[in-house]
Amino acid sequence: MNIMDYDTVALDDQKDALVIIDQTRLPYSIEILELTELKEIWDAIYLLKVRGAPAIGVAAAIGIYLEAKKIAAVSDCFADFYDKFKLAKKYLDSARPTAVNLSWALNRMEQVVLANKGKMLVEIIQHLHAEAVEIREEDIRVCRAIGEYGLTLIKDGDGLLTHCNAGKLAAVKYGTATAPMYVGQEKGYNFKIFADETRPLLQGARLTSFELQSSGFDVTLICDNMAGMVMRNGWVNAVFVGCDRVAANGDVANKIGTSMVAALAKRYDIPFYVCAPTATIDMATATGNDIVIEERKPSEVTDMWYEKPMAPAGVKVFNPAFDVTDNELISGIVTEFGIAKAPYIDSLKEIFARKAGQ
Repeated sequence: MNIMDYDTVALDDQKDALVIIDQTRLPYSIEILELTELKEIWDAIYLLKVRGAPAIGVAAAIGIYLEAKKIAAVSDCFADFYDKFKLAKKYLDSARPTAVNLSWALNRMEQVVLANKGKMLVEIIQHLHAEAVEIREEDIRVCRAIGEYGLTLIKDGDGLLTHCNAGKLAAVKYGTATAPMYVGQEKGYNFKIFADETRPLLQGARLTSFELQSSGFDVTLICDNMAGMVMRNGWVNAVFVGCDRVAANGDVANKIGTSMVAALAKRYDIPFYVCAPTATIDMATATGNDIVIEERKPSEVTDMWYEKPMAPAGVKVFNPAFDVTDNELISGIVTEFGIAKAPYIDSLKEIFARKAGQ
């Protein structure tokens, strides 16, 4: 089986199921999960069975739609339905605090409910279904557009470095940071790609190198602390990363270690690009200092990948899932409506103006 033959996130409406690839099992085995209970979907998001900002948003939209179907079946009026819907939405939204796509997708689904509150519940469910499907299809279009814009920044034969996984496995198709790579491949471009392993969860090793190798790319896996060496050797022409939230000033929260890659790229005069759907840009968050950073279990650092714990028992562990890259280290933010450049406080507003006028 090839990982590229499967959808990262899908809806099986006949089985009332959210269908995902269990990313915690990769690259050892490809397991497809059919999730029908809200707790299962919450767990899948929290435990990183489905992860990556775009994929989380799609999973949340499908998940709240499936739960709304159940709620509608036992509700006798809109007020009762909406009260239960809001509880389900709040519960799902609590799974991951940093990725803005989670709340973005859930808020979008709630707006569908409110826009149709005068209709029968069965009609509201139909509208929620249509919106969940549209959010999924929209993700494909958005990532493809990011790929097209990103491709204008590089050329055939370039060496590219990426951190963590912002690939197909983090979206429905194309990914964000990998979208220029996939679109370039479709056009006959060849790249030499370096993938940081991305400790402690090793998503670059387990996911990015796996999916890129499966797709026929020339990909080399490196430890996180080797990025400076490959840059110094002149092997990297550009860095592409994804993100989980962009603040209004262009500061970016992405997988832990991203800020160090950005600082290295600055040192070696290598352009550092962030690929971000507008759904990931949070204009209500002023700066990176205002982004809530998720902290995860110490065992991910001390125990997860080892037969025996690799650290002394009881040692203190700091395990933030993300860090913030200051906007001054970012060469451009690639969106589906173009490439924002500094000063980001102005260019991001221009991006949203283009989106409003589409």
